[in-house]
Amino acid sequence: MVLTYDSKSHVWRAQFAAMACDCELLIVADNELGARDAAVAAIDEVRRIEHKYSRYRADSVVAEINANAGGASLVSIDEETAQLIAFADQLFAASDGLFDITSGVLRRAWNFKNAELPSNALIAEMVALIGWHRVEHNAHQLRLPESGMEIDFGGFGKEYAADRAASVLIERGVANALVNLGGDVRALGHRGDGAPWQLGIRHPRVDGETLASIPLVNTALATSGDYERFVDVGGVRYCHVLNPKTGWPVQHWRSISVVAPVCAAAGALATIAMLKGTEALPFLREQGVSFLAVDAQGAVSTEATLP
Repeated sequence: MVLTYDSKSHVWRAQFAAMACDCELLIVADNELGARDAAVAAIDEVRRIEHKYSRYRADSVVAEINANAGGASLVSIDEETAQLIAFADQLFAASDGLFDITSGVLRRAWNFKNAELPSNALIAEMVALIGWHRVEHNAHQLRLPESGMEIDFGGFGKEYAADRAASVLIERGVANALVNLGGDVRALGHRGDGAPWQLGIRHPRVDGETLASIPLVNTALATSGDYERFVDVGGVRYCHVLNPKTGWPVQHWRSISVVAPVCAAAGALATIAMLKGTEALPFLREQGVSFLAVDAQGAVSTEATLP
């Protein structure tokens, strides 16, 4: 962790790496010791969640559940995991099955490091392993019914970590701070100079350019887009946001940013909106959240408090 002081905005900035992205905490504190102690506690919480739920760690909760797919016995889960499973269940219902945490198997078909498309047969094979409605679960146990099935918290794991880091800061007596995990943001209070936290929404096609600057006070911002991981084949962009029902990438939106009370909600709603295609904006309006959406032609749509 690198800790510095920004005299212009009167905040301490802690920079660190986690969850495969660059992260930062902006903390309003009376002194360096208070800022450092709060930052260390928040960063430890982010890394705890990363270790606990990463699909890349053999000792994670997710890895244990996936390793037992197709077995006869249910895998025991703790209260925190049960709450995340319940959240995933709510998202599956709210999205008409488009937000499905068993869809991570599609990464076996899609490799965004190579500019080539997977075969229809391979996609169909992976889609056959998707289906949250098939998963057995209760408050204490979970079972994936078919060998090869997986769950993946990637759809809201980073956003959940941002919310948890903010909770740890609050527990440490920090009333004004900003948690930024690779663009998934949770804001507490104001900057040290009393101004709102300002976040820029990245232009999905022009590096270094922003579409809007969003003031945040006790709220969260998250963006889902087609520009982070993608391949270009024959002049067509295929991104990492994959429809679990077809196995193919979405193509109607370049990016959708959502402002919501907590980061987990903002991120999930942005992803669901990307998956809903032409129904995205009516869906977001029904949720009563602010948003900025950029369609495939570059047209921008905004709602509520966004400029």
